[in-house]
Amino acid sequence: MPESRETVDFLLGFIRYGLNRIEMLRIVSVVGARPNFMKIAPIVAEMRRRFSRITSLLVHTGQHYDDSMSESFFEELNIPRADVNLGVGSASHAQQTGRIMLALEPVLQDFKPDWVVVVGDVNSTMAATLVASKLLVRVAHVEAGLRSRDRTMPEEINRVVTDALADLLLTPSRDADENLLREGIAPEKIRFVGNVMIDTLHYNLERAAASTVLDRLALVPKQYCVMTLHRPSNVDDKHTLQGILDATTAIAARQQVVFAIHPRTRARITEFGLDGELARQPRVILTEPLSYLDFLQLYSNSRLVLTDSGGIQEETTVLGVPCLTLRENTERPITVTEGTNRVIGNNPERIKCEAIDALDHPPQTTRVPEFWDGKAAQRIMDAIEEHGFGTEDSV
Repeated sequence: MPESRETVDFLLGFIRYGLNRIEMLRIVSVVGARPNFMKIAPIVAEMRRRFSRITSLLVHTGQHYDDSMSESFFEELNIPRADVNLGVGSASHAQQTGRIMLALEPVLQDFKPDWVVVVGDVNSTMAATLVASKLLVRVAHVEAGLRSRDRTMPEEINRVVTDALADLLLTPSRDADENLLREGIAPEKIRFVGNVMIDTLHYNLERAAASTVLDRLALVPKQYCVMTLHRPSNVDDKHTLQGILDATTAIAARQQVVFAIHPRTRARITEFGLDGELARQPRVILTEPLSYLDFLQLYSNSRLVLTDSGGIQEETTVLGVPCLTLRENTERPITVTEGTNRVIGNNPERIKCEAIDALDHPPQTTRVPEFWDGKAAQRIMDAIEEHGFGTEDSV
């Protein structure tokens, strides 16, 4: 068997030579706000599994900077502490974006990454993309191609700019691919990978079941609604916010409502003098922002969700929980065509009517969109590795 032995030795030598030639792919992941953490968690976990080929740096811009909105998420989602925290804090959109760019540039110059991975559509996403692009570092955008077609939303501006500059556009749904192609993005830059938020959802459902939030709030599963609000179009105008709260009171007469109050919304309620009115509603339970696992347990057991968030539209679709989106549009239309979501705006009368209808006629069957299967992070990292290393003149 000498020939066979020689063949084996040759192959082993070739493999050893190949392994010695493998360079580590250097990746910087940038997060800044609560939705980013849920999206980056499974990607970070997947990078860990590929530790022999990938070296990574996690940068937290500090866009969300209090424990209830960021740090507790790192612990719950099993994300390692950020290697770098830029600590930019709150400010106007222009100021915040500028501060992130100024602080991030030297980090990229020092680390010299092959890729910068950005997620979602917050200011940190666009700012990191601008810095990386100017330094000729390739950008991979997770959750690319989503469009509300509403340029009054800051997030829409962030999406459009990020996708125009990114080198690899990782989309959560087929309609996102179509949006990018219509905008003239080269097909070879687009990769349909599925929804990474659902990876996090699948991983944490069982863990969330250990949460005591229902007991703490004295709630019975499927006997309450959940509401979240934070967008300027809903909370920055007193008349609009008052109308939504009036509708909430009317819904609560039929079904108890848990209102998880975002810090921005809390500030507006106080500013407009609406605290007392809410406090007088015994069937509206007010809570501060909850931890990820507590909130997942809360809305997964609810009868109805009212929200202006993006991610919750997706998660309720997978869970089969009816969702009313208090906006005039959504960048996630697949949650309407294939899921449990209805986009209803913020007219108080319509909110009341739609809520009662959703309570009386919950969806009987739901369809989970393609690739919302808990394996998006694997496909994301496969795509990045396939595209390989950056150019020699980067950074």
